[in-house]
Amino acid sequence: MVEPLPTHEDEPHTEALGERLNWLRAGVLGANDGIVSVAGLVVGVAGATTSRPAIMLAGIAGLVAGALSMAGGEYVSVSTQRDTEQAALRKEKRELETMPEEEERELAEIYESRGLSPELAARVARELTEKDALAAHAEAELQIDPDNLTSPWHAAWASFIAFTVGGLLPLIAIILPPVSARVWACGAAVVAGLVLAGWLSARLGDADARRAITRNVGVGVLAMLVTYLVGKLFGVTLG
Repeated sequence: MVEPLPTHEDEPHTEALGERLNWLRAGVLGANDGIVSVAGLVVGVAGATTSRPAIMLAGIAGLVAGALSMAGGEYVSVSTQRDTEQAALRKEKRELETMPEEEERELAEIYESRGLSPELAARVARELTEKDALAAHAEAELQIDPDNLTSPWHAAWASFIAFTVGGLLPLIAIILPPVSARVWACGAAVVAGLVLAGWLSARLGDADARRAITRNVGVGVLAMLVTYLVGKLFGVTLG
């Protein structure tokens, strides 16, 4: 039996798919930052002391500070981007109100530059303008969807959660094992987490997985090694 060909209704909407991929990619990168940052901190403290409370306190403090910093940075960044997009949309709306004919010709020229014939480009521009002029110009000129601007709060919470989940991995891995196995257990957990994060980021970006994994693991291991040696060289025994 011949299976029916997939239709456009079966395919994910391009804009929705792109938005989901952006959120997933941001989540993977946030988790990766959490793994590396907290791992470097707790391994460095473990190089200076065997005290479980001291390591736990340092790890929790680093986890909370890092998660809040990531969330705050993401909120400010996305808020700035959103303000810029809204300003561009207001400017475009004013131009549509004061010079509608010029704006329609500009829209037609954009579609003509993308390969449409002058006649078809003019017709497309006219029909899109009649339907929703602002949305048509925002998409073609600004690459902005006026009805789907990124929320700073959503971005902040996504970064906060992703960093926290990633940071919990090395924190738990270094607290639970006995003293002799702490650093090795944490290292193994971090490598596993970085391999997964590297693979996911490569899949989401359609990139070479081996290169992404090697880069991720190399940076994470280097960070842990350096901070552990710093803890050994400059630390004092706390307990």
